[in-house]
Amino acid sequence: MVRKFSVSLFLLIILSVTLKAVNKTVAPCDRICGRWQSEKKNCIVQVYREDDDFKAKLVWFDDSDDPSKPMETRVDFKNPDKALRTRKLIGMNVLEKLEYRPKTDSWENGIIYDAQSGKKWNSAAYLTSDGVLKVTGYWHFKFIGQTMAFYKVQ
Repeated sequence: MVRKFSVSLFLLIILSVTLKAVNKTVAPCDRICGRWQSEKKNCIVQVYREDDDFKAKLVWFDDSDDPSKPMETRVDFKNPDKALRTRKLIGMNVLEKLEYRPKTDSWENGIIYDAQSGKKWNSAAYLTSDGVLKVTGYWHFKFIGQTMAFYKVQ
């Protein structure tokens, strides 16, 4: 009787540990999902998946340049589309249409929006071996683009 109980308890523990490990497994394409802080620590974006595309919205930025204008009140006033100039920066998508490429383990063909200039750029992203998200904004050719580093926020 005691032996049956011990074996049953052992099997339950093994099953529990296995289920926890399975739950923590993330599909390779979803590894970029979550909150990321820029290397300069001046913004945080939330990367999320919508169908097969990956997007990022602005969830925080350093608004110390003008304390009279808190980040919650700031709008996209440099947008070339006049209809979008009143939309709030917080919650706004700044990255869209990224597609995961399993062969290169990267995300490609995205569009990144720079609210400071009101311009859109092509974009690509990849994760380094130490978990840093590198996002490149470029105009037609990656080698003439600019790359930003982001660190996962827990």
